[in-house]
Amino acid sequence: MDKPILPLFQIEERKSDVLDGERIFYFAKGWVQKMDHRTERNTGEKITIFRSLFSGLSNAYGTYDLKTGRARQVKEQVTNEVLLAHLTGRRPYGVYLLVKDRTRSVAVDFDTKDQTAPSDFVARARHYGLSAYIERSKSKGYHVWMFFDDHGIQALKARMVAQHILEEIEHPQTEIFPKQDQLDGDMRYGNFINAPLFGPLVLEGKTAFVEPTSFIPYPDQWSFLESVNKTKEQDLDDMIELNDLTPKKVHQPSVSSSKKVDQSTFGLPPCAIKMLRDGVSQFQRVVCFRLAVHLKRLGLPYDMAVAALKTWALKNRPVNGKEVIRESEILDQALYAYNHTYSGYGCNSAAIEYFCETSCSVRQWNESKKRIPYGKGPI
Repeated sequence: MDKPILPLFQIEERKSDVLDGERIFYFAKGWVQKMDHRTERNTGEKITIFRSLFSGLSNAYGTYDLKTGRARQVKEQVTNEVLLAHLTGRRPYGVYLLVKDRTRSVAVDFDTKDQTAPSDFVARARHYGLSAYIERSKSKGYHVWMFFDDHGIQALKARMVAQHILEEIEHPQTEIFPKQDQLDGDMRYGNFINAPLFGPLVLEGKTAFVEPTSFIPYPDQWSFLESVNKTKEQDLDDMIELNDLTPKKVHQPSVSSSKKVDQSTFGLPPCAIKMLRDGVSQFQRVVCFRLAVHLKRLGLPYDMAVAALKTWALKNRPVNGKEVIRESEILDQALYAYNHTYSGYGCNSAAIEYFCETSCSVRQWNESKKRIPYGKGPI
């Protein structure tokens, strides 16, 4: 019979109080609300949830000595028993996220008690339509996780996006896991990161996921993990294009001078003209941001761009009962666009595709770039 997993955040009534008519229980170092409709799960279901999010190399994992803290590698298969030992607090499990050149998650390691940086990272990721989640680490800091689908994505893309967000929130030196873009003959394993939910530490409020504003642990960690949003690779591609991101350590193919295009000469592309003229029925916030980028590129002052966007909003006809974008949201999107540098045009974004024209010179230029892969030189 399997040893049962510790009831992670099954709240003990060690101390209670009543706040606004609801019973609150003191747990670890914070207040959490009692959940009356907790979903019961057996050991196998919990391991399945855990494996779906915190998997990487299957033939090696990391661990550390519970007394000395000394870390080491274990060259063995990552079995359900390995994960169960972690969740029950018998032996820590560290995951090697990088598999060849792909990863199913990326983690940013904020090695400080300051909650501002991880909170800013989550907010900035949300600005780009990306989901990120905060875990309190086993020591003094926090890990911020982004999850991808079961097939994973190119680690290079995940790391570029994470690094760009760190630069925007002014924490560019923060560690990113995986630390490499790919494994090769000289790099067979990469670096492991300690996985969340290590039994006894969870009961102290550590290695648990927390709410991004209050930093109080979610009372039902398993329900939370089941609800996380897995970012699609296309969403990262959209952000990479929007910000014109390129790998810093990968050779970029040159383009002959006769074919090189100065993006600044494109003017307002056909898609932007259509959206400004006719309004949109969906993706209002994304479109608002991209229009603000275009207007800034044209040299339009911020106040004039805001005035144009307010007029544009009056033409919008949202579907599915949604409201027209508010003035405060227009100001927020425009401010982000004008306070940062964005070079992409968003041609592959779902918000833009409907308005795109094949004759557009921007689209033709982007198509020509796709035919030259990273690091292989001109074809």
